[in-house]
Amino acid sequence: MPEKKLPTENSSLLAGTRTRSPDITPLSGICSLCIYSCPLLCDIGKAAFRGREVLYPEPEEFGASTAAANKDFGLDWSDIQLMPRLSQVFGVEPIPDKMIFENVDVSTRYGGVELKIPVFIAALGSTDVAKRNWDGLAYGAAISGTAMVVGENVCGMDKEAVFSNGQVVSSRDMEYRVKTYREFWDGKHGDIAVQTNVEDEMFGVDIYAASKLEVNIIEKKFGQGAKSIGGEVRVSDINRAIELKRRGYIVIPDPEDKNVQEAYKLGVIKTFERHSRIAKPDPQHFLERIDKLRSMGVKRIWIKTGTYRPAEIAFVMKLASEAKANGVTFDGAGGGTGMSPIPMMNESGVPTLYMEAWVLKACNIMKKKGMHIPDIAMAGGFSNEHQIVKAIALSNFDGEPYVKAVAMARAPITAIMKSKYFLELAQKGALPPDFAKRYGSKPEQFFVSAPEIVAKYGATNFEKLLKSGAIGLYTYFTKIVTGIKILMAGQRKYKLWLLNRSDLAALTERAARVLGIPMVDEVDKDVFEIILSK
Repeated sequence: MPEKKLPTENSSLLAGTRTRSPDITPLSGICSLCIYSCPLLCDIGKAAFRGREVLYPEPEEFGASTAAANKDFGLDWSDIQLMPRLSQVFGVEPIPDKMIFENVDVSTRYGGVELKIPVFIAALGSTDVAKRNWDGLAYGAAISGTAMVVGENVCGMDKEAVFSNGQVVSSRDMEYRVKTYREFWDGKHGDIAVQTNVEDEMFGVDIYAASKLEVNIIEKKFGQGAKSIGGEVRVSDINRAIELKRRGYIVIPDPEDKNVQEAYKLGVIKTFERHSRIAKPDPQHFLERIDKLRSMGVKRIWIKTGTYRPAEIAFVMKLASEAKANGVTFDGAGGGTGMSPIPMMNESGVPTLYMEAWVLKACNIMKKKGMHIPDIAMAGGFSNEHQIVKAIALSNFDGEPYVKAVAMARAPITAIMKSKYFLELAQKGALPPDFAKRYGSKPEQFFVSAPEIVAKYGATNFEKLLKSGAIGLYTYFTKIVTGIKILMAGQRKYKLWLLNRSDLAALTERAARVLGIPMVDEVDKDVFEIILSK
């Protein structure tokens, strides 16, 4: 079969680079004719001036952007096609008045938490883009009836955090993040979780969150999602960089080096990288820590891991089973980030669909052995309804899907950033003319869910949800939910857990081989002639 073309990069929107000519040498990505007088910056050209900065998404956009792989991994959700039904109906009384797509039940339960929708917000921590958009994310998740995870390094990056003997005893930022979600939480659907990485555990963040903030869910992080090393952020203030170094973080370049300080004054060095350590999971320590957290009242343990090779998927699943973890999120290559190295996003890690195939293999083996199987959430580039339907259906072999939900981060941030930006434009009278003509010039007009939000939460809260961008996230989720309902009604499946592998067919031989589903021309082969012969 023909292979999908995977581009060689020497120019990328991620790095803010481009080649002079589209005529490039395929193997290297360099222009086939590279000339002395070229005024443009390709990756090589920019690296000649800015060095390691070119490894990361444009530093100038840090905090006001998200980034993800731009490589075609050769297998994506469009390689799977839903196979709708006509004569069979599941999950609803088979009469036209009942078989309305709005009657589809998309609620689910992940990691011991009831969710109104099969999507929750993946961990978002100390990166600037998460902090700047936190209110919208937290409010939007809460009013949508879903969960949210406070990501790594929040306490360690909090300027006002108080430490005693190396342990955090107070963090205004962490407290704010938890309280913000709970402000609109109904106490039943969704919940706020706190994630910890190696530095967080050193600081006792999980203990603090459980004891002082009464957080019900702690998520343990085994590595990253968009990358396979520690997390990183960019810091523009040298005094801040020094403070973070003294707290124990790795800061590059060394902000206490006199040569670096002079280069910073001259404007040669503009930002500093703050890196997390790379952790190696210790099963015994992990199990002991989980026991301690449960003894403190933590109700649910979640795990999140990244794009590691299949053997590590088996390792994580076995450890999750031993710990009786409630849920595990597997974050495949291709997903988003605030500041992951571009070559690592593109060239390292197991892409999402391949990863789900391995996770499902682990689940089936564990089921045969009678092992505890945690709920599974998939992450890594999800942005629309058909991807969610397919991910869940793919995981149901014989009655109940292993994948209970999908975790998103980049798409929700996009919805919020767009909402806030267009609100700013509306206040300035600077909306794009075509947009204003189509949808109106006032937020109450162009946010289609505005009347619903006002009716449910009142005018004062509406302003808060509007200003934060939460209304945009909520409205985006209504599109996702309606899309799922429409697709499921086409399958004649009216409850989420009824989706299974019989709903899917492969459009490519690669998808059929990797995922173990039939090609479209093989679907129903065993019953086709039988139906016509009766």
